[in-house]
Amino acid sequence: MASSTPYTVRWGIMATGWIAEVFTKDLLANPALRNVQDVRHEVAAVASSSAKDRAADFINKVKAPSSAKAYGSYHELVADPDVDIVYVATPHSHHFQNAMLALEAGKNVLCEKALTVNASQARKLVETAKDKGVFFMEAVWTRYFPLSIQVRDLISSGAIGDVYRTIADLSLAKQGADGKIDYPDANRMVNPELAGGALLDLGIYALTWVFQTLYHVQPEAQKEAPKVTAAVNKYHTGADETTSIILQFPNHKSHGIALTSLRVGSDVDGTKSSGAAIRIQGSEGEIQVMGPAYCPLQYRVIKKDSNGDIKIVDCPIPKDPESGWGQGMFWEADECARCLRDGQKESKSLPWTESIVIMEVMEETLRQGGVVYPDVITTDVYDAQSPLNTGKR
Repeated sequence: MASSTPYTVRWGIMATGWIAEVFTKDLLANPALRNVQDVRHEVAAVASSSAKDRAADFINKVKAPSSAKAYGSYHELVADPDVDIVYVATPHSHHFQNAMLALEAGKNVLCEKALTVNASQARKLVETAKDKGVFFMEAVWTRYFPLSIQVRDLISSGAIGDVYRTIADLSLAKQGADGKIDYPDANRMVNPELAGGALLDLGIYALTWVFQTLYHVQPEAQKEAPKVTAAVNKYHTGADETTSIILQFPNHKSHGIALTSLRVGSDVDGTKSSGAAIRIQGSEGEIQVMGPAYCPLQYRVIKKDSNGDIKIVDCPIPKDPESGWGQGMFWEADECARCLRDGQKESKSLPWTESIVIMEVMEETLRQGGVVYPDVITTDVYDAQSPLNTGKR
């Protein structure tokens, strides 16, 4: 008999930047607003790698309960017995060392995307999670949107026949009048020391749509990793500025095209006038997902025999009526809570093997493009005292 008491998960937030703030505010949103009664979330602790005061300020800013503890180091956070799961919200250059710190401490982990900088790091994280017997998941929040689940179900049910091609784009028009990209060279978006570039930050979302519509829906016994052909333009910092990838699944006769750029935008003027950001094309029709790819709110189903009729489905994100808050990150948190409640070590919506294959695709793309990152962020040797864990250079 199911319990009438919601399963409660106590979160530790690693880092205090913008993405951590968005996620934590979503954690604290009332689950009833999204019609969730079986799980709930608490913020047990927040850590900054540089100063306890920053963590305390963060707790106040997101209006977390006064019981939430502030730490001035990640080591203190992962040692806290009141933390059930750690949310790693640092730059992806830091993910391997930071997530390993938490996993080695025996903590469950939700790690922001891109999961790592290369595939060997991703494999090491999965191996450690297995060894420690803990839950581990990549935080690709888009996967857990009701819209994404509906689209995957439509594909699996044969609603548009056999799917042969997905075209997905997430690009930002960041070129200034001087021809330079509108980020300082030290910014994480273009700085190789922080694994900067369009692919790992934006392209992961285009790949998410290719994978969840062409790879994830493949029968388990027929899972096929794609062949990769990539074209990369590099910025003067050495990071990628425009990247295009063709993924071929020969046995399934399907192609995925993932596009990302910092030079041109998915939408010309920000009004969605450029059309669908994702097109999923099958033998009997097409599903169009309106952008942005990371936070889509509408999709359209067009059948071959529709006689011009288009089924339009809106999937809004529930908002708090008082604050107006609600970004959609709470759905991935709910998935973590249910996995913990049910004793699952990985999510069926994004299994460990799939995260690894996606990292293999990105690694191969960067290799073909000649993009090279520093050893300190590409090593798969874990160091608890790494400057990426201690904040000390």
